[in-house]
Amino acid sequence: MATWSDLNFQNSSSPLMEQLIFFHDHTLIILLTITILVGYIMITLFFNNYTNRFLLEGQMIEVIWTILPAITLIFIALPSLRLLYLLDESMNPLITLKTIGHQWYWSYEYMDFKNQIEFDSYMLQSESMNSFRLLDVDNRTLLPMNTQIRTLITAADVIHSWTVPTLGVKTDATPGRLNQISFLINRPGVFFGQCSEICGANHSFMPIAIESINLKTFISWINNN
Repeated sequence: MATWSDLNFQNSSSPLMEQLIFFHDHTLIILLTITILVGYIMITLFFNNYTNRFLLEGQMIEVIWTILPAITLIFIALPSLRLLYLLDESMNPLITLKTIGHQWYWSYEYMDFKNQIEFDSYMLQSESMNSFRLLDVDNRTLLPMNTQIRTLITAADVIHSWTVPTLGVKTDATPGRLNQISFLINRPGVFFGQCSEICGANHSFMPIAIESINLKTFISWINNN
């Protein structure tokens, strides 16, 4: 969960989020290098009383500052395309979770089991004790860890967005359309998210709470519902 002192991403809880953080750091280093280099050149030109005649018109420098950005873009584009492929791959999911956005709450359906489980998930009131304000819900979504999960996302009224930052998940919930995303949770815990689409007056009050548990406990929960 994010706190006031965080200046970076939340700690990853899925392999996809780890890859997203690696790509962010990779791109950040490239951007810092470019910024420092260009800044140094500009400062030296500002405080230089002489003008290099080859700087105003020169074939060589034109070639250099055309080729170097092209090479830089390749080093950014190739990891980006790889990551896009990983994010779209379904990976033979073992569990399918259907998520439906409403104004202003989420409803969930587990469709792979004999006893189909459906429930609504509302934000807990701020007066509730032992809960995270504006983030905790009355019915958390239980999912097994180390299991490939597919989520089908839609909406019943307006466009919402199902977002859990620590899992690297952010998908629009569009009325009349099913969007799909696949992820794997690699550690136990409770992971919070919020609707990331401006969907109306109570947009800020439809949080997401995913509780990751081991597979044995999850099967026991399914059998008892």
